[in-house]
Amino acid sequence: MTDQPPATGPNDKPSLLYTLGLHRRELRAWAMYDWANSAFATTIMAAVLPIYFSKVAAANVEEHLRSAYWGYTQSVALVIIALLSIVLGAVADYMGAKKRFLGGFAFLGAIGTAMLWFVGQGDWLFASVCFIIGNIGFAAANVFYESLLPHVARPHEIDRVSTAGYAIGYVGGGLLLALNLAWIQMPETFGFSDAGQATRASFLSVAVWWALFTIPVLRGVKEPGRVLEDGERDDLNPIVAAFKRLGHIFREIRQYRDLFVFLVSFWLYNDGIVTIIKMATVYGTEIGLGQGDLIGALLLVQFLGIPFTFAYGVLANRIGAKNGIYVALVIYIAITGLGYFMTEAIHFWALACAVAMVQGGSQALSRSLYSTLVPAAKSSQFFGFYSISGKFGNIIGPFVFAVVGQLTGSGRFGILALVAFFVSGLLLLRTVDLERGRAAVRSV
Repeated sequence: MTDQPPATGPNDKPSLLYTLGLHRRELRAWAMYDWANSAFATTIMAAVLPIYFSKVAAANVEEHLRSAYWGYTQSVALVIIALLSIVLGAVADYMGAKKRFLGGFAFLGAIGTAMLWFVGQGDWLFASVCFIIGNIGFAAANVFYESLLPHVARPHEIDRVSTAGYAIGYVGGGLLLALNLAWIQMPETFGFSDAGQATRASFLSVAVWWALFTIPVLRGVKEPGRVLEDGERDDLNPIVAAFKRLGHIFREIRQYRDLFVFLVSFWLYNDGIVTIIKMATVYGTEIGLGQGDLIGALLLVQFLGIPFTFAYGVLANRIGAKNGIYVALVIYIAITGLGYFMTEAIHFWALACAVAMVQGGSQALSRSLYSTLVPAAKSSQFFGFYSISGKFGNIIGPFVFAVVGQLTGSGRFGILALVAFFVSGLLLLRTVDLERGRAAVRSV
């Protein structure tokens, strides 16, 4: 893929679509998958299901254990995802089947999400199983979606395209969450018998939304060509080929010191970010905040996140992706410390605004920075490592939150424990030499 001059608008200035990273049809089709899967991230992972799990599905469980059970559910899902991701990435690269795997896991996730319609009072174990299926689909599909990034975007476009995907995801996830919130707050207006039925209908709406809007990336993005490694036969069993490739990658990764260090850094700080996303509403419910405030604040995050995430793409062009991540981690350290002292709804709203400033940008820049450190021909395999790095890390965050909360009888100390993830991730990121890491990829 060769560089070309930017698309221009009046007076020979770069067009708005170019500035936003959406100037080609293939880039827009790629970014639409963020629109599709963000409905799961908002309604299921962050806003509605955690509250429903705590108040309805786990209604028969002691109150201080509800957050712990939700944390354990997250950890079980992430263990399974982590074990699958790395092998599936190698299989997809060998078969030249990134899009097929993306579509298959996206639809699996949608099915698991639709099953949440059947969760009633006391069904916390069934709710956990449905969520685990949905989360496996969500996370595994993301491995293949993100592995397409270095194939659809040119090197100078990657930061803007990645942040554009996250920003579009905020729009899509926010729009559906707003509709879901209206259903839950005014169920009779929309023909539901009560808020419980409206909540279960919101789970079903996520499944339909996710499946429907996965179609553009499957139709509009070309499948990257299959590339065999030196001496590799094209008629091997894909699983056998995958494990052989994994053996090669484990040996090769020593050539990519800075890539490895970045993965460990990402493992740490992303653990903190994802734990905040997943545990915020359960924590808010525990300290007595109302459902309207909790979901409303998360909805605010969705819409404030749109301009801030686009802005992060522009910021990265000026100060670099690595420095942009530094800024986000410092803000997250402050958010986590202040979260310990949260007592009122206004505090939750204020911290939600701070999260909106950095959440999408930090994750988008991490994705784009990583994509510049991996060989494009092995992108699925290396994004499998990226996924497994994040998922094994993400097992620890919810688990620490759950254990600390269970031992102390309060989620406050679980939130405070997350500071360590951000500080250690930031310090390790400082040791990554991007130029050396990119040169190592070019030399192979």
